[in-house]
Parts: sequence; structure tokens; C-alpha cells
Amino acid sequence: MKSNSVEKAYQLAKERYAALGVDTERALKAAAKIPVSMHCWQGDDVGGFEHGGGTLGDGLAVTGNYPGKARTPQELRADFDQASALIPGTRRLNLHASYAELDGKKVDRDALGAEQFKGWIAWAKQRGIGLDFNPTYFSHPLVKGGCTLSHQDKAIRQFWIEHGIRSREIGAAIGKALGKTCLTNLWIPDGMKDTPADRRAPRARLAESLDAIYVKRIDPKLNVDAVEPKLFGLGSESYVVGSHEFYLSYAVSRNKLLTLDAGHYHPTEGIADKISSVLQFMPEIALHVSRGVRWDSDHVVTLTDELQAIAQEIVWGGYTDRVRIGLDYFDASINRVAAWVIGTRNMGKALLLALVAPIDRLKAAEREGDYTTRLALLEEAKTLPFGAVWDYYCMQQEVPVAEAWVAEVKRYEKTVLSKR
Repeated sequence: MKSNSVEKAYQLAKERYAALGVDTERALKAAAKIPVSMHCWQGDDVGGFEHGGGTLGDGLAVTGNYPGKARTPQELRADFDQASALIPGTRRLNLHASYAELDGKKVDRDALGAEQFKGWIAWAKQRGIGLDFNPTYFSHPLVKGGCTLSHQDKAIRQFWIEHGIRSREIGAAIGKALGKTCLTNLWIPDGMKDTPADRRAPRARLAESLDAIYVKRIDPKLNVDAVEPKLFGLGSESYVVGSHEFYLSYAVSRNKLLTLDAGHYHPTEGIADKISSVLQFMPEIALHVSRGVRWDSDHVVTLTDELQAIAQEIVWGGYTDRVRIGLDYFDASINRVAAWVIGTRNMGKALLLALVAPIDRLKAAEREGDYTTRLALLEEAKTLPFGAVWDYYCMQQEVPVAEAWVAEVKRYEKTVLSKR
């Protein structure tokens, strides 16, 4: 698409939005500053590099076998670079502990340190992006009976406690090296497939394990901690130890961030409404933006009503500096680089859509009790010329406009991915 046609379309759109009191220039500047943390695990099907990529299990599954999967840290970073070049806005990268670079050495998860992530840190520093981190409580022999931190065996719990401690230290090292606060997010698969006889004891053990992990104070400028609840999972359909109520209570009582994952609740339950609720009592929260289809299936994020509702709650509530946005999905049935681009661009679209909504007029109508005008404006806003604003935003950010990015991914697939 030619730049002059993009600019002409944008000018017309700018005038239309201005008639509703929306400053599109201000919206574009705001959109460019909101960081979105892209997840490394989309690039290699959550394989990691501990054992050359392995079997998942423990509540996770990836479907598909599209050719060109990243096999090494270098390939994964190159794929991320390619995806990043096609996405407007500010990005971060979200790492799992299983993506450690061991250089042929045997280093178990309870012994990991910043040394095993120096390659990631140097790469991120060169690109000026921040890193986030996650301890990996799955795909390991010591996930016994689907349990880690809540296991009844003290030795097993201690192994995973040490992994959590090491992960926080790695997060702090990342934050110090990059000068950008690292978010270290903890999720565990612990639960039961069928109805348990004792729900209390595992939760008591989990609380005790978490307290042991978080006993050391870490400068929040370097690392902040988050805990992530879940309703159910594969192999934990009837009972999850770390439920929403458990982690919400833990986060509030221990001054931790709560991570809301869009796929971790009932299929008919959205997380958008939870954002303003929990932020009444927490300084910050984190999000894992995903898309469940009938279950927590982690489909590529599309521009659904739910995604738009999440972005609206963040933007309209004035929470852009209190919500740490991360993505979490994995699809091996399509080009993995394209999956990254589609999902991240859609997150950006949802945020920009919220930023160019006539929110001042909507709130004014609501304050006056004029719900007719509120509903009318909400509906009319859906057909405003947003596409022209998005195209101009992409052009401003020097990334492909509209569907032009697809050709770039196809070129990369032909020249790079197909040769793996």
C-alpha cells in the first residue's frame, strides 16, 4: 500500500474521530509506549533447550507439526527478530526457565543461575528490550503425580522451592543487566484429575512453599513477583491447588502481583471485568492474553470481543502503567512466526481501538444517566474508520501495512525455516 494513500485515508479518519472529541495523534503516541511481552514458547512449541526439546505433559499440549520449528536459542532469537520487525509498538520477551543455555553441562532446575541466561540477556540488551521470566514447573521427572510445590514429599517440594528461589534471582539479574524491571511469574500444574478427598492439605503445603520462595526481599526495581491461578487443566480437571481464590488471597496478603490468564477460567468467563476489581486492592497485575476454544487451548490471539474488552478495561480505566501485558499461546499447526505476528498485532489493534474510542463522551453520557446515548455511541464506534488509523500507525512504526507482512513471513519461511 502506497504511503500517500495511507496518509490520505488517515487524515480523513482523523477528522472523523476529531468530530467525536478523539485526538488520534495522542492515541498513536500512547499506543507506541504500551509494552507487550511476547512469549518465547510460541517459537518452538514450548520445547525449551534443556534436552533438545522434549515431551510436554503436566497439563500442557501443543498440536500440529508445521515445518521450521526453532531448534536452538540462536534460531529462536532469529525468529523473534523476524516477527518483531513486523509488529508496531514496544515489545518485551517472556522467557521460561527451560530455555536456559546449558552449553552441554548438566544443570538441573534447582541449580540454574543468570549464567545460563547470559546469551538471552546480551541479545535483549543489544535490542533495547526487556525480558520477563517464568520458573518451569512442568516437563520434569520431579513433577510427581501432577504435583510440585504442593507435593506431600518434602524433598520434592524442596527441589521446586529452590527452583523458585533461583528463578527470582535470575529475574533480578535480568532486571539489573537490562535496566528494565523483570516480571517473574509462577504457575504450577498441581491438581487432580478426579475428585480429591483432601483439598486443604495441598493448599496448606503450597502456601508454605510459596512463603519459602519469597522469603528473600528483592528490589522491585529489578524484579517483581506474580502468581498465576487456574480453574482446570489437562489432568487436573476436578481440582487445581492454585485456584483463583487461592492466588488472589495469596497475592493480596503477600503483596504479590496476580496474573490473570484469559484461558484459565470457565469458557464463558472473561477476565476483563476482573481487572478493575483486583486493581482496587493491588498496585499492579499481570496478564497472559490467550484464546481458549471450549477449553484452555491457547489458540492464537484474534481480535475478539473479549480481547477488545480486556484492552478497553486497561485503557479506559487508566491502567496502562499498572497492567503488565503478556501473551500466552502456542500453535504448531501454522507458521510459528506468523502466529507470533498475528497475536501480537491483534493485541496492539485492541489497545489502539480502545485509545481511539470516544470514551470521554461515553463516560459523560453514563454520568448523566443517558444510557441510550452510551449504547448508541458504543455501537457507532464499531464502524469508525479504525483501519486507516492502524495502517498509519504501522507506517509510522516502519512495519508492513495491512497484510503486507504475510509476504515477509513467506519469504522468511522459504529462505530460512524450510532449510531447518
